[in-house]
Amino acid sequence: MSNKVTHTSEPQKSKIKFGSKPKTRVTSKDEETSSVRRGAQFLAVVVAAYIIFLIVTGQMATFIDALAHANRAWIFGAVVCFVLYFVFGVIAYAIAVWLDPDSPVGIRDLMSVEASGIFFGNLTPMMAGAVPSQILRLTRTGLDAGEASATQFTRFIMFQFGVVLFAALALLGKFEFFLHTYGDIVILNLFVFGMHAVELIVLFVVCLCPGFVKRFGNGFLRWIKKRGLVKDTSKFDDLINRQVDEFADAFKRAAVHIPSMALTLLVTMLQLAAFYTIPWFVLNAFGQTADFWACLAAGSMVQMVATAVPLPGGTGGVESGFALFYGPLFGASATAGYLVWRIVTFFAPTILAAPLLGLRSNNPVSIRHRCDRMMGRRFVAEPGNKRNYGGAGMSGATAAKLAARAHKQSSGKKHDKSN
Repeated sequence: MSNKVTHTSEPQKSKIKFGSKPKTRVTSKDEETSSVRRGAQFLAVVVAAYIIFLIVTGQMATFIDALAHANRAWIFGAVVCFVLYFVFGVIAYAIAVWLDPDSPVGIRDLMSVEASGIFFGNLTPMMAGAVPSQILRLTRTGLDAGEASATQFTRFIMFQFGVVLFAALALLGKFEFFLHTYGDIVILNLFVFGMHAVELIVLFVVCLCPGFVKRFGNGFLRWIKKRGLVKDTSKFDDLINRQVDEFADAFKRAAVHIPSMALTLLVTMLQLAAFYTIPWFVLNAFGQTADFWACLAAGSMVQMVATAVPLPGGTGGVESGFALFYGPLFGASATAGYLVWRIVTFFAPTILAAPLLGLRSNNPVSIRHRCDRMMGRRFVAEPGNKRNYGGAGMSGATAAKLAARAHKQSSGKKHDKSN
């Protein structure tokens, strides 16, 4: 199946100008399927090995007994936390979409985009499949590749900023707790935090200094060409000379709207807090008490360790991080506690995200217009924008434009089915 939407209606001019028509490459369906299949097979082997380990070590009886006595109300609370994680993720995307009054992307589209990040991210090493799959799904709503990339890149960098900021606050607030409870393990905390901080700095350098990045990248590319270290450098050339500009332009366009970026960061912090709170609920489900803020800080550290491991689902890093930071708190229930936590945060979301991948919004009216009409207010046109929107409706020209985008989206759906 083609990874591009076939347009039968008159093409719409993109609001994002990158100097040349963007040709952002998104992962093809075959590549996605192959990567996900390998990830699923790998994780099936991991689960089988985990069960064998329990049987061989004689922990199966203890494991079953701990699960039988777990408090289901607290487990339900952990599930609610992950639902909130998903909802906040959709809201973060909705903020970006709200900025464009004519965006064809609806709430169900954004649910599909967020579910795509969970599904493909969980089944690929270091969540490498999340961003390409989310850009692909945004293009299927009617956005062109440039608009989809702008939306996704802005969300990606704000999420990374939120992860690093949350970890920084956790280390500052609970450094003595980490030092007294885990001893030298605090060095691992600082090392992992440093890795993610460097990654974030690199992202900001790419966004704010694309010219410097391209000069450096092209110089490095020439150097490896002379030494014959890489035979085909076309992918690197495309990354350096085109995608760097697209990434920088997308970020600069979003940075103009400071309040929306600040709100996106706030929503991202709430999203991460919901995710990092889950271990605290699981601890209480097994009758263990722990400081709430310490659990929140430890959750941040576990996730950072997991994302540094280049295996699907962070396998190896997740187990090590959980054993280091939560093993002593769970005691004899550590094995059962790990399984419940992993089911709530990984296995169940991956399975449940699959049916959401096909969600599509049918309402041609943009999120911005719907919000304005719900609040009973008129939309104030930007300078140079001749469109006129009323609280009770919209102008004929705008309605025609939205209808054209809806027809374009519908044509894409028919094309997908035919393939």
